[in-house]
This record gives sequence, C-alpha cells and structure tokens, in this order.
Amino acid sequence: MQRDDLPWWKKATGYQVYPRSFCDSDGDGIGDIPGIISKLDYLAELGIGFIWLSPVYRSPMRDNGYDIADYRDIAPEFGTLDDFDRLVTEARTRDIGIVMDLVVNHTSNEHDWFKKACASREAPEHAFYIWRDPGPDGGPPNDRTAIFGGPAWHWVEAVGQYYFAYFSAHQPDLDWQNPDLRAEIYDMMNWWLDRGIAGFRMDVVSLLGKDVDTDRLEEGPYLHEYLQEMHRQTLAGRDVVSVGESWAVTPRTAPLYCGRDRGELDMVFQFNHVGQGWDETFGKWKPKPFDLVRFKRVLFDWQRALTDDGWNSLFLSNHDLPRQVSVYGDDGRWRVRSAKMLAIVMHLMKGTPFVYQGEEIGMTNVVFERLDQFRDLEIEGRYAEMMAQGLAMEDFLAGANLSGRDNARVPMQWTGGPQAGFTTGTPWIEVNPNHAEINVAADRADPDGVSATYRTLAGLRRRMPVIVQGHFAPVTEDDPRVFAYTRELDGERLAVIANFSAEAIVFQTPDELVGEGECLVANAGQRTAIEARLELAPYEAFALRYR
Repeated sequence: MQRDDLPWWKKATGYQVYPRSFCDSDGDGIGDIPGIISKLDYLAELGIGFIWLSPVYRSPMRDNGYDIADYRDIAPEFGTLDDFDRLVTEARTRDIGIVMDLVVNHTSNEHDWFKKACASREAPEHAFYIWRDPGPDGGPPNDRTAIFGGPAWHWVEAVGQYYFAYFSAHQPDLDWQNPDLRAEIYDMMNWWLDRGIAGFRMDVVSLLGKDVDTDRLEEGPYLHEYLQEMHRQTLAGRDVVSVGESWAVTPRTAPLYCGRDRGELDMVFQFNHVGQGWDETFGKWKPKPFDLVRFKRVLFDWQRALTDDGWNSLFLSNHDLPRQVSVYGDDGRWRVRSAKMLAIVMHLMKGTPFVYQGEEIGMTNVVFERLDQFRDLEIEGRYAEMMAQGLAMEDFLAGANLSGRDNARVPMQWTGGPQAGFTTGTPWIEVNPNHAEINVAADRADPDGVSATYRTLAGLRRRMPVIVQGHFAPVTEDDPRVFAYTRELDGERLAVIANFSAEAIVFQTPDELVGEGECLVANAGQRTAIEARLELAPYEAFALRYR
C-alpha cells in the first residue's frame, strides 16, 4: 500500500562528485568547489536530488582525500569553507542536498592527532589510534598486511610501539574503542550537519567495530553498538540521509545496519555484485568474464533481503570502480544503447539510485599503456605483490585498465575541446582521448543521448510511487541473456526487460509478463505490448506500465 510519509531520499536520485576530477575553475588542473557550483544547473536539469561529495577536507592527498589531516577545514586546492557554504546554499536553492563523505576509520598520518600520538604515550591523542607493543621476536604484533600492499603494522621509535594502518602507512586507523575519540567524531559530525549538509556517506563503515587482537576487522564485535551510539548522538531527529559503505556486508547482515528499528543507517553500499566477477586468487586484477546469471543472482538476493525491512542502494559505478559500460555493457559499437540499458535496469529496481559523474553520458574506461600514467595509490602498492604472486606484467596492466580506480578518476568530459573542458591548465591525471566524441555537450545536443534517459528515469522516480515503493519480483533468473523483473503497488504494475547481449534474440516471455500498456522508457524504440515471443534488439531495454 502506498505511503505518503516516505523520507525524501527514497524518491531522490543521488549523484557522486569526485571533486578532483569534476570541474576546475582556476586552471590549476585540479577540480574544485567553485567548479562544482558552476555545474549545479546541469545537475538540477539531470534531476539530481542530492550530491554525494567525495572528501574535500584538508589532506596531503596520498589517497586523493581519503587521508584526512583536518576534519574541519577544506583542502586549499578545492577552495575554502566559505566556498563550501556557498555550495550548500546554491545547491539547496535547486532542491539538491550535499552529502559529505565521512572517513573515520582512519586519518592521515599528518593529522594533528597523529602527530601528538607519535610524540608521547602520555598524550591523550595517543589513545585515539591503535598501538601495540612489539611481538615476542621484537617485530610487529602479527603478519597482517595492508589493503594497498605491505605490512599493516608500523614502528614509531619515539613511543616504542607499532601503529595499525589497514590501508596504508599514511592512513593510521583510529581506535573506536576509545569513548573520547568517538565523542570527538560525533562533535565533528554535528558541526557539519549544523552547516546544513544533507547527510553522510560513511567510508568503510563495517571496519569501525574491529578488534585487531582477535583479527576481527570487518563487522567486528563492537560495530553495531557504535553505529547506534553514532545515530543517537548525531543523526537522530535530523532530516538527513546516512549511507554506509561495506565490502563485507551480505544480504543476511544488511538488516542489522539499515533495518527500520535498528537506529543505525538508512542504507548500505554493498559490493557483492562487483566481487562476483573477480578472480579467486588475483581478485580484480584478473577479472572473470561477465556472467549475467551470477550477476542477477546477487542483485535479486539483495532485493529479497531488504524487501520489507531496510533499503537498497542501486549503483554500478563509483570512485573505486571501473566505468560500468566497459564492464557490464559494450563500450564500442553499442556504447550508447548499453549505457541506457544499464541505467534502466538499475534505476527501476527498489532502492535509491546513485549516478557516478560521467556515467550519465556513457563515459568509458581509459587505456593506459604504462604504469607511470596511473595515479592510484592502490596500483602503486599492489604492483610488486601481484608480480611476486606470478601475475604477468601485461596481465597486471590489462587488469589495472579494466578494473583500476583511475578509470573513474580521469577528468569529467564536458566538451570535445582541449582537456575535455575540465581545465584550462594541465590536468592532474590524463584525460581520456575519446572525449572528442564522448562529452556532455555532444550528449545533451542529442535528444536521444544517454543523459536523456537518465533525466527520464529521475523524473519517473519523482512521479511514480510504484517505482519507489512497489513490490519487486524477479523474472527468468536463470536466463543467460535477459534481465527482467516486475514492480507492483496498489494494482499498478510495470515490467522491465533488458537484453544483456550484443545479439538480437528471441525471448520466450513468461505468461505473467505478456500484456499491453504504456512505454515508460526505452532505448531501442517504443513498446506498447509484451508479446509471448518477444524479439529484442542488441542491448535493448524498456519498461512498460500495464493497462
């Protein structure tokens, strides 16, 4: 039954901005907050309801801002606090909220807290981080390795202890078991919320409850206790959204984060559908061929798990992932059509859709030929490790080009002109050469461009309760080429059908899908009926509302 009291973020379409690569206003080659402000009309026209802003805090940028040196200041290359306040105000006038990235599993090793922590064991800030004495042999407490390569424990002579850094030596982990540390974080969160932001996306949130002594890092023993406390101290009573990121969450554990009575988060970013395509030994550096059945199984399991309690986040792209059309679609002949297909399939499921900058024009992966073209800390850290495990250099480069994070971080392609219209200077990372053909100006000039489909989908979500609240039912789960499902609410019913292949196929339609109606959105011609024998063009997708 339709509800009229839904939170605003269930009816909104989110958009992730990676500030460093979005729009440079001053010609220094680095995107900035004034550049974002200059594109707010574009985002409003696209139908965006809120912007998730990747970190803009003061940082040495070893990990492009995910290593924070000051939680209450803006990195000079991005602008000032006044610029940020203007962004919030200007966005609000366009009915767009600003969602900040909350990175509180770790700080930068240049944060003032960590500098004091390294100077003396007696400093209060020493207890803000995870320290351990040497092991019995005088070395690290254990052999835990870091996400970005190398050891996770690092020696500081001045205090005679090792600190724990799960991502890199430049990103020491905070000790969430310290109530004083938690109080500092909550105070900082309230400081930003009082500035008018629309909520937080919480980086690697499932690591906050870790216990390093028992090696329980993901979804550790204290996680939900801390998230509930965080909610009470910061989010409760505010009309904001909270999204937690977790590489460990499963359909079974997700309701613990975002169940309606949990008092923790509104939704989680999960990556089960991403990881299912990775190699068991070499991970994303040697991805498996795309398998639609396996892919559908994960997404459908998540729809079922949160059908009555909790809420899904819907996405295929972000700053850590490759370009979705290059992974799940066809970035050659069928780029435009398959980019639209992916949007139709994802945005019409139950949950809140998130668009990553450039996705809405079908931006593709970039091809780098040399290691020195990459800027990603992860590639720098994992290269030697992958070589030691026996991965060939050409295979590592191929994997980095297909799955590496820099694919999402090359500059936004605004025009076909110099540097894609991103900057008048030299960009911090190379622009994809295909910007001459793939850019915002060209796509918007085409009434049948990729962004036109995104505008249609955002509008449908705002207008149609069945898309927001309707029951989700998967169809043909074992079909290796067709992705199909239905949505239904108060007697209104729609079907979504997509051909995930580069070939024209004949789909033997299940009886429950056969019928006539109104075509809501399509990428290969309007459909007014679904026949028992349905001929689908390559990468065709459409949604039909039954009469």
